[in-house]
Amino acid sequence: MKLFHGSIVKVSNPEIREATHTLDYGKGFYATTSYEQAEDWVKRKMDEHKAVIGYVNVYEFNESALKGFNSLIFKEPTEEWVDFVMQNRTIIGFQHNFDIVYGPVANDKVYAAFALYEGGVLDKLDLIKELKTYKLVDQYLFHTDMALQSLTFVEAKEITL
Repeated sequence: MKLFHGSIVKVSNPEIREATHTLDYGKGFYATTSYEQAEDWVKRKMDEHKAVIGYVNVYEFNESALKGFNSLIFKEPTEEWVDFVMQNRTIIGFQHNFDIVYGPVANDKVYAAFALYEGGVLDKLDLIKELKTYKLVDQYLFHTDMALQSLTFVEAKEITL
């Protein structure tokens, strides 16, 4: 399967990096099956860094490789997914031991719903019910160097604003 990663640089050799802010699934290398989502990520990063060129990096990933890793898979928003995302986003220093995590992206619209949950306006079940009405994009987190070995760089498609 093809996976995409948006960046302001070509990433032929993905690395595990510490994030400057909290992320849904923790530190690592993120990719998606949605070219459009990766392109949106590129454009956001280009805007943040005042860059005029960015790249959608394309990788080949054998999904059956998931069986060989300590993987956590969320096919849709669930109570466990909400708990996992909240741990990664709110507990300073939270660490998990998964090689690969797959599930929905908590994008801007989803963050608004999470804020209602954090503020006590929505309970967890209402949050999940709300999220299931959204068209959610997926994401893969490669959390270990071993997991990164399952990605093969294909190309970097240039994006300009």
